[in-house]
Amino acid sequence: MSSNLHPMLNVAIKAARAAGAIINRAALDVEAVRVSLKQTNDFVTEVDQNAEAAIIETLLTAYPGHGILAEESGSEHGAKDSELVWIIDPLDGTTNFIHGFPFYCVSIALSVRGKIEQAVVYDPNRNDIYSASKGRGAYVNDRRIRVSKRTRLQESLISTGFPYRPGDKLKPYLNMLGEVMSQCAGVRRPGAAALDLAYVATGNSDGFFETGLQPWDVAAGSLLVTEAGGLIGNFTGEADFMEHGECVAANPRIYGQLVATLGKYSKFAGAGDKATVRQTLRDAAEQTGAESSNSESAAPVAAEKPTLKARKIKAQAGAPDAPF
Repeated sequence: MSSNLHPMLNVAIKAARAAGAIINRAALDVEAVRVSLKQTNDFVTEVDQNAEAAIIETLLTAYPGHGILAEESGSEHGAKDSELVWIIDPLDGTTNFIHGFPFYCVSIALSVRGKIEQAVVYDPNRNDIYSASKGRGAYVNDRRIRVSKRTRLQESLISTGFPYRPGDKLKPYLNMLGEVMSQCAGVRRPGAAALDLAYVATGNSDGFFETGLQPWDVAAGSLLVTEAGGLIGNFTGEADFMEHGECVAANPRIYGQLVATLGKYSKFAGAGDKATVRQTLRDAAEQTGAESSNSESAAPVAAEKPTLKARKIKAQAGAPDAPF
């Protein structure tokens, strides 16, 4: 595959490896890394900044006429009016990195007139390069990758990202998470959206959803998913999702099932769906209030709760596919 790479993808891989070398050096003594706060729970380190500088230098040396959109420096580098724009996240998963939790990556994508045409996600912990060129398939290192073949959400492993900024809508998210958890085999929250999308592309997970995302979180991963035979869009299933701040990706069958569950939580959902979500949240709040006011009389009732075994038997009787 390497000799047959698109020249622009080759340069992006070189840039990703340069950033990865900086990240790996810093990871040897992560305690010494200077950390600052962009906002609550949103960290930036000198490693993010140094890795970003290395990527930008590599790309602009090769293509001085291209534009740049990068997480830490925005669009202050590169040509301002180019139709070719590199979208860069130098270290996706900074919170993981500063804790030594080995799930983070470098993400680089080339957008041509608003469409992603080249993509690289580099996992420096495993030395894995995920790459794709539009129309030419997706690869990890030299191996062609495909999304998983699972057809039922009940058997699927789904990854997500939790809201972590102040002002993020936690309650609707928890409702949405509860629905997905009850319908699938397991939910994971690894903590780096670009790598989550790469895992969907390789079939290591069957789907992914998250809100509050920026273009640099999803640009490269989105091409990996589609070139590996998957679908990606916003929660209502629209393909034009990059600026929407919400993303769902999966193999085609699981994608349809996730959209059916997530659609009503989308900011692009119809008024009826939004009203349903609001009512569900109100009911949940009232139930919580009722439970706390009845807490004194709750003890004898608790003894009558069905055991997990009883619930399982009951579920199997009513619905053989119930995901317990």
